[in-house]
Amino acid sequence: MKPIDLAIQRILDGPKGPQVGAFFDYDGTLIDGYSAAAYFTDRIKRREMGGKDLIDTLQLMRKKDLSDTEFGEVIGKGILDWAGQTEGEMRALWKRLWLSQIGSTLFPEAWKLVHAHQRMGHTVAVASSATRYQIEPLAEEYGIEHIVATEAKVRNGRLTGGIVGIPAWGEGKAAAVRAFAARLAVDLARSYGYANGNEDIAFLQSLGRASAVQPKAHLERVAKEAAWPILRFDPRRRGPTGAMLRTVGAYGAMGLSFLAGLGYYRATGAQRKTVDLVTSLAADSAFAVLGVDVEVVGEENLWAHRPCVFAINHQSKFDMFVMMYLVRRGFTGVAKAEARKVPGFGRFMEMAEVAFLDRSDSGKAVDALKPAVDRLKKGLSVCIAPEGTRSWTPKIGKFKKGPFHLARQAGVPIVPVVIRNAGEIMGRNDQTMRSGTVQVAVLPPVEVSSWPIEEMGERIEVVRQLYVDTLEHWPQKRQANRP
Repeated sequence: MKPIDLAIQRILDGPKGPQVGAFFDYDGTLIDGYSAAAYFTDRIKRREMGGKDLIDTLQLMRKKDLSDTEFGEVIGKGILDWAGQTEGEMRALWKRLWLSQIGSTLFPEAWKLVHAHQRMGHTVAVASSATRYQIEPLAEEYGIEHIVATEAKVRNGRLTGGIVGIPAWGEGKAAAVRAFAARLAVDLARSYGYANGNEDIAFLQSLGRASAVQPKAHLERVAKEAAWPILRFDPRRRGPTGAMLRTVGAYGAMGLSFLAGLGYYRATGAQRKTVDLVTSLAADSAFAVLGVDVEVVGEENLWAHRPCVFAINHQSKFDMFVMMYLVRRGFTGVAKAEARKVPGFGRFMEMAEVAFLDRSDSGKAVDALKPAVDRLKKGLSVCIAPEGTRSWTPKIGKFKKGPFHLARQAGVPIVPVVIRNAGEIMGRNDQTMRSGTVQVAVLPPVEVSSWPIEEMGERIEVVRQLYVDTLEHWPQKRQANRP
């Protein structure tokens, strides 16, 4: 088992209940790098900060060890800049930075740890020297209720430029965690902690079950002496060199597949056969170059009832490649009307009979589905994501009604396709694909044609829960031959 799998197993074999805490450092532990770097970089892009100030600040942040004075200088630069801002304005700022920069640096391995603690009913908290404004977007995404952080001073609804008490740094973080535990009756001797910095040693030593996450040198020595588990995660800010090379190779292989398909089309004029040839060749060749394996449970459900609506949970662009690999032939997808204008690929989408949906008039949602309904009635299956957008984590978002109305209008079933681990290979905003194993569970078809309209919301939630339950309790793999 990998160290991350052993760590998760230790959690699941351990004590349950809210009296057990799980405290996660933020920068370098839950995310790859420093969230403050996104803020300072954003300021200089907006010409709100001089280059020298930025360089001096980043050099401080990159030091192996900051003194209390140096850390105070770093956090002071930010909080002093915020003087006069409302808390609403600060939350809007950090939400924007989360969406544009920070979210893509999430460690999938850390999410797995958080989720394991949540399953055990532990009191999960982010414990960080950062401010809560920086942390809140991640806490919201992960469903983490508690934040122990450096608190900005607020007077009359606006930040003053100062902080409340001392920063949650070094001994200050350890003290803040002890105070938090006392308020919520959390037993620190039975609690877990995860951190990467030398300044976090006192914090980790206050907990009974500490782990060092990609630790700095001194923390690693302390961890080995104390026999703490040491966890190392794959970098997210920038893909490893090997991954970048494989990504280039994968796109190259797909490009050759498109060229081969173009030649076949010119020779035969068989549009649908060309599309099926290209999609299968492109996926197979790309996965071979990337070093991606696909494990499928319930593969027979891919073929049991076609045409159908394949409904996938959606985390990144990589999901499209997974579906190309799985479905192979006789399928298409849906896309926004603007996608038709994408050079080269837009033409292929037209050949593949992608249903371009005009969403400009939300009052005509039923009419907007007509192109996709026509594809289904023609005998093509349609792949679609009920969540409607890519997610930062594997958690299942709220399902939209469109895919279910689509299947109901066409008189075809929904086939749930649950994808696991795709986000580790390519995250929501990633451009680089990594090697690894994607696991897929294809569930039995769900007939929706007889669903009463007034019960659609309730019944869709039942289907959504199938995805949640499958991810929580992954079915055992069964071998099956691809038709």
